[in-house]
Amino acid sequence: MTEFLVVTAVGADRPGIVNRFTRLASDCDCNIVDSRMALYGKELTLSLMLSGDWGAITRIESALPALGVELEFHTVIKRTTEHTAQDFTAKMEISLKGPDRLGTMSELTQFFAEQELELSGLRSLALKNGQQELHFSLNLPPQADSNKLSQQLEELATSLSLTCQITLLDVSEQ
Repeated sequence: MTEFLVVTAVGADRPGIVNRFTRLASDCDCNIVDSRMALYGKELTLSLMLSGDWGAITRIESALPALGVELEFHTVIKRTTEHTAQDFTAKMEISLKGPDRLGTMSELTQFFAEQELELSGLRSLALKNGQQELHFSLNLPPQADSNKLSQQLEELATSLSLTCQITLLDVSEQ
């Protein structure tokens, strides 16, 4: 039976760090199912979802703390199950730009939660001129009214002094 493990590691960025984590996964007979990495300041954040049989997952759970100490990285691991995506027929890509104000992200994510939308991606970037860029990817369930959601989102963006660009992708045929 296939087991799954989520690994998050944070530490000072240096050449070869990602390779050390991916090599350990391979050495422990784990497959990298999904991965993300980002740089925040001088810190590297690496997230991996690994799969393998019970023995492989147990080996990497045992080996990761030592690698974290060696590389001076904070690591968090958690067993999980395979992700089962909700049934959705459309994807909404949203880009917003405007003043970087406290609480903007909270108001937007509150709106998504109230609409019971699946947030599948998010990126925020504070720009040097006091502006911010926000990017969201949402999975829309079959019963969602994309026109109404777009209108409500544009109204919310206007109230937050943000420009808003919405792209709707039909994924029902994929």
